[in-house]
Amino acid sequence: MVSKPTSSAAGREPMPFLELGKERTEAMLQMQKELLDAYEQASRVWLARVKSEVDLWTELATKLSATRSVPEAVDACQTCVAQRIKMAADDGQRLSQDSQKIVSMVTRSLTNGSRPTAST
Repeated sequence: MVSKPTSSAAGREPMPFLELGKERTEAMLQMQKELLDAYEQASRVWLARVKSEVDLWTELATKLSATRSVPEAVDACQTCVAQRIKMAADDGQRLSQDSQKIVSMVTRSLTNGSRPTAST
């Protein structure tokens, strides 16, 4: 008579391929959490940046309404445009840094054991 293996999992080791799937799932969840954190941080920074631009243009409107001469108005506009150009340069640098950070996270997650290795 042939005995059947019992269906009880008590005392048995988990199957290796199930552990591999669990590790991959945990790694993917960790990567998603890191990405969401990075997106949230970037969103806060960009929201603050939008507010600073609103403040810049509001300040210009206030200065222009208080000017008494054309040279004063031109000076206020030049100052505002110079500040806006600096903000645009900072925006480009920040966008590049944020993009690099996200690409780095994704690349790191793809190279941290997410591909099965061939065994000999």
